[in-house]
Order: sequence, then structure tokens, then C-alpha cells
Amino acid sequence: MTVTIKTPEEIEKMRVAGRLAAEVLVMIEPHVNAGVTTEELDRICHDYIVNVQGAIPAPLNYHGFPKSICTSLNHQVCHGIPGERVLKNGDILNIDITVIKDGYHGDTSRMFFVGKPSIIAERVSRVSQECLYLGIRMVKPGVRLGDIGNAIQRHAEASNCSVVREYCGHGIGQKFHEEPQVLHYGEPGTGMVLREGMTFTIEPMINAGKRQIRMLRDGWTVVTKDHSLSAQWEHTLLVTPDGVEVLTLRPDEAL
Repeated sequence: MTVTIKTPEEIEKMRVAGRLAAEVLVMIEPHVNAGVTTEELDRICHDYIVNVQGAIPAPLNYHGFPKSICTSLNHQVCHGIPGERVLKNGDILNIDITVIKDGYHGDTSRMFFVGKPSIIAERVSRVSQECLYLGIRMVKPGVRLGDIGNAIQRHAEASNCSVVREYCGHGIGQKFHEEPQVLHYGEPGTGMVLREGMTFTIEPMINAGKRQIRMLRDGWTVVTKDHSLSAQWEHTLLVTPDGVEVLTLRPDEAL
């Protein structure tokens, strides 16, 4: 398993890419309303990334993915393809943004509520965000990835939710997906030891029901097998000498 330790110059480029990705999520929030299509959200994000930020939307044509963002709705776990689906009151939506700027990637996602969410929707979204923040707070040199995954798993399951195991966080830099794989479950004392200069994502996919999933016929969209709601929050992180820097932190967040 080869992990790239980023140089100071690369870290600065990662900071820029991360800030831009975060800005897209801030920009799109006022547009996430009942009556809008996910395709329209994709168009707005694409135009902003390309024409305002001067960056590249990483998902577009990545292994054939047809759009510039991922929009995963309700029981969709990840990799939802924007399309003609119209948002309605009560929907929950994950928007996943990855931008490339000067050859480096910034990757982040968050949940949005359309109107008033159900109690279950609010809970699974909150638990997913808590899992992300719990994992982030553990990041520092010397910590093992298995300890982070175990802490996330225990928190989710203690909250009567489940952790999707088929998809995970990942190293990131010049490549969209690098080593290491960052599992959101695991055994304490196992896994890679974190080192200063590593950059990776934590992005727990948390289901309100059982953890089993299936892929739709489009070859991309992943949904819960039992049709329970699913939620995900994601940040790109840098391991610093004494802790962690969240490269995709938004102004409204306090960790």
C-alpha cells in the first residue's frame, strides 16, 4: 500500500482545491428547494466550478460518470446521477462535490433538507455528521485507521443506525482516489498508522435501517436494500504535526 506524503507545495494546492469544493456546497444551498430538479443543481454547480472558480468538476466523465456532481436522494446511498427528479418537501439530499484545481483534488459532501425532514431523516443525517466529526477529531500522527473506523461504527450502531461497508473514504491528491482506504468500521489497534502529510477523506455512509445495499441498473446509483433512508457527510483532511486540518471546512462549521 503506497501512500503519498504531500510536500508543502502540494499541501498548499490541496488547501486551494479543498476551499473551492467547500465553496460550491455553500453556493448551492439556497437552490436546494422543492420544485427544483437534481439536473438543475448539477448545471448550477458545473457553471460555478468552471466559470467562476476556473476549476474542473472531477466526477464528469470519471470512469464514464455523466454529470459534474453526485446527488443521492433519500434511500440512495451514494453516486446518484442528477436527472429529472424533482425535489419535494421532506426529501433529504446528499450533494457530493469534487473539484480539480491546478492538478489537485478537493472532495466534500453534506446533507440538505428539503422543507421539513421527518424525525428519522433528521436523526440519520445527524448521526452521519456526528460520525464524521468523531473520526476527524481522532486524526493525528500515530493513530491507526482501524481505531477511527471502530469509533465511527460504535457511534452509528449505538444510535440504532448501520454503516455501509462496501464504500469508504480514500487518499486524495493528484488522483481522485489514492491509498489508503479509510473504512468506517473496524477493529481497534488495526490498520495503517497515520503520518504527517497524509491527505484523505472520511465520509461515513450511514443507514437508518440495515447496512445492505444494491446498485441500480444505471451502474452508478447505490441504494439501501431495505429502502431505509441513508445519509453521508464528507471532508478532505490533512494530517498535521499535532493533529488535523480540515481542508474542506465551511464557514458555518465548528469542529
